[in-house]
This record gives sequence, structure tokens and C-alpha cells, in this order.
Amino acid sequence: MNVKIKLSDCLRPLILGALFLGTVSAHAAVQQLDKVVAIVDNDVIMQSQLDQRVKEVQQTIAKRGGGVPPTSVLDQQVLERLIVENLQLQIGERSGIRISDEELNQAVGTIAQRNNMSIDQFRAALAHDGLSYEDARDQIRREMIISRVRQRRVAERVQVSEQEVKNFLASDLGKMQLSEELHLANILIPTPDSANSEQLNAAAAKTKAIYDRLKAGADFAQMAIAQSGSDNALEGGDMGWRKAAQLPPPFDRELSAMEVGGITQPARTPGGFIILKLLERRGGQTSLKDEVHVRHILVKPSEIRSEAQTKELAEKIYDRIQNGEDFATLAKSFSEDPGSALNGGDLNWIDPKALVPEFQQVMADTPQGVLSKPFKTQYGWHVLEVLGRRATDNTSQAREQQALNVLRNRKYDEELQTWLRQIRDEAYVEIKLPGAGPTGTDQAAQ
Repeated sequence: MNVKIKLSDCLRPLILGALFLGTVSAHAAVQQLDKVVAIVDNDVIMQSQLDQRVKEVQQTIAKRGGGVPPTSVLDQQVLERLIVENLQLQIGERSGIRISDEELNQAVGTIAQRNNMSIDQFRAALAHDGLSYEDARDQIRREMIISRVRQRRVAERVQVSEQEVKNFLASDLGKMQLSEELHLANILIPTPDSANSEQLNAAAAKTKAIYDRLKAGADFAQMAIAQSGSDNALEGGDMGWRKAAQLPPPFDRELSAMEVGGITQPARTPGGFIILKLLERRGGQTSLKDEVHVRHILVKPSEIRSEAQTKELAEKIYDRIQNGEDFATLAKSFSEDPGSALNGGDLNWIDPKALVPEFQQVMADTPQGVLSKPFKTQYGWHVLEVLGRRATDNTSQAREQQALNVLRNRKYDEELQTWLRQIRDEAYVEIKLPGAGPTGTDQAAQ
């Protein structure tokens, strides 16, 4: 049972004393129900909370196949984490951060979906691990609160300048991190360290024969299993993902220019002769962004115009344009979109993803130069005309955004650790866990 008790300074001694007592009768000894293992500012952490979290950690470690440390070691580590979490939850409570049931249900559903489970399957999986669904929901709620606290206290303080982005893009590290990634497989015909010419010629000939068979249609994975001397031969030569910038020449240039599914010419390496196959690629390529040049007229229902009357007005505007009246003139007269009305309804070139789904769909279905029939969105009734479509090269902006994200995440991690140390150092923490030290008391806030 997780017990959360908010303490005022004057009541702390009385309440903490009572927590150690069970039901006492004339013929019964004191029965301990739960006990405090740490006082954290105006809150406490109970033994039941610690036991539950330690159990979860033990199960996670066991699933990964690692050796589970002794409980005494985990107790200290887990308690420290609970203390820092508790401090953040108290900050969230003081800041008025609340998670609604609807938000919590969505988060639980997302977690279940990521694990390819329904909610009922998620419940069953938790029960199989000895965890209750209610405790899991409570933990998810706490993590959501902590995330929002960190956003307010840490993320908002992180700033990345344009010059920092430019410097990162120009650096060797930036070029490497933002370069494309290649999923590769290999076939290696090894040669001895001190191979003579005869051995080298034999290995080269064998590699060339394999290459010819691959070009003739032989399956690469099967050839790797049968012929390769690499340690990944039984996996079909699969090497996983590699950064293009980390590949030695001439592979970096050859593979960057190669189509997916292509194979390299046999090449000699220190370990022997090798053939590489490009299985997949991701990142690093030219980024194209679809844009649409569109104009529209929006009319909205109001207190003096009903939904039916608004639809009727949109239909009349549609008919007037179809009969030859100027779109821009009617937009200036009737459109209630303040951002485009004065421009004759022109939204200019715009990313379709920036628009609501109903508008996106009608825009996609409407040929260039054709007026759409009136349609409804959450904003009101529209008619639109597509003036043009294009794909723009967004590679530079995409790389700048990638660099910005890398730098922001790096700064956030550093700022977060500094902030966590700060709130921990400034807190009143009294640890009552056995073996926590001579006093078990943090005097930082005293």
C-alpha cells in the first residue's frame, strides 16, 4: 500500500510516531503496519513505496538478463531516486500542476499501444509481473507531473543561439552526427596477417567469384552464411547501421552514391577482401517539403447568423465566383479570416501540415485552378482555390533543426543534472533506512 502523507512541521513528530503503531489490545502486542524510511521536506516516503519500487527494478534487471544486485544495495539507490522524485512532485503540487483523468488515460493507452497491447492485455501483463494496474497508473501520473515540472523549471531556461548552431554544423562532430546512416551487410574473405602473394591471389579470386555470383542474382545473405569469414556470417553478414562519415575511403564515397540493394566491388582491407551491400539508408539526404499556394474565403456562424445561414452564404459566394466575380474582391468583402482577408484570401505558399485535416483533404482533392465546393471545418465554412503546388528543398533548414535539437538536448541534460543536485542539496531529508549512516540525516536545509 502506497501511503502519501502531507505533514506540517508542528504535526510531524505526532504523525510519525503514530505510523509505527498498529492495533493494540490488552492481550495483543504492537503490530507494525508500515514505517517511514525517509522524511523529505513536508512529505514522507514509506517502506511499502520503497519495497514496491525495488521489486520493479529487480524485475527490469532480471528481464535484461543481468545479475540482480543485493536488496541492500538496491535499497540505497532506489531510495535516493524516490527522494529526488518526491521533491519534484512537491514542486509540482505547489505549482498547481494537475494531470486530468483524460490525459492519464491517453498516456496509458499510448504505452500499451507501443507494446502492441490492448488495455486489457496491458493489465494482464502487469498482473503477471505482480504489479497492479492502479499502481501503474499512479506511477505514470507521477512521471507526467515530473515531466511538466522539468519543462517549467529546466527546459524553458535552455537557450541555443544561431551562432552555436552554425558552429556545430561546421564542426567535425556535427558533420558526423548529422551525416546519413547506412544499414550494411558484408562478405569477408579473410587473409593471414603475413599472407604471401599466392594466398592473396587465391583470396582475391574467391572474392571475385562470389561477386560475380551476386551480380548474377545470388542471395547475399545466403552467400554470407556459406562463404564469409566474418563473425556476423550466420546473421547473413548484417553489420547494422553505420554513419557514412565513419566509413573508410573508398567505401564512404561509393556507398553514398549507391542505390539501396547495390553491392560494392571487392576491396582489400587489413583483414582480407570484402564486399558490402547497402540494405537501407536514413537521414542525410535532400529534404523536400511540399507546399501549396492556396487562397480561401471563410465565413463563420455567430449569434446573428445560424449554421444553416452560414452554409447558405458560403454557397452564394461559391456561385458568384463560378459566375465570374473576382475571388479576391469577394474575399475582402466577406472573408472572416483576419490573416488573409485583406490579401484577397491568399494564404501564400504554405505547408499543408500546418492546416486542419478537413482543409488539408479538400485542398489535396482540388485540382489546381479549380474552385472547391463549400466545406466545413472547426472554424466555419470555406471555399478555396489552389493556385500552385511545389516541392522546395528544405535540406538546409532540416539540418539546422537537427543541430538545434542535438544542442538543446545536450544543454537540457546538463541543466537538468545541475537543477536536480540543487533541489536535493537545499532540501531537508532525514533517512531512517537501516544502514544509511550514523545519523541518516541531511542537514543541508537546517
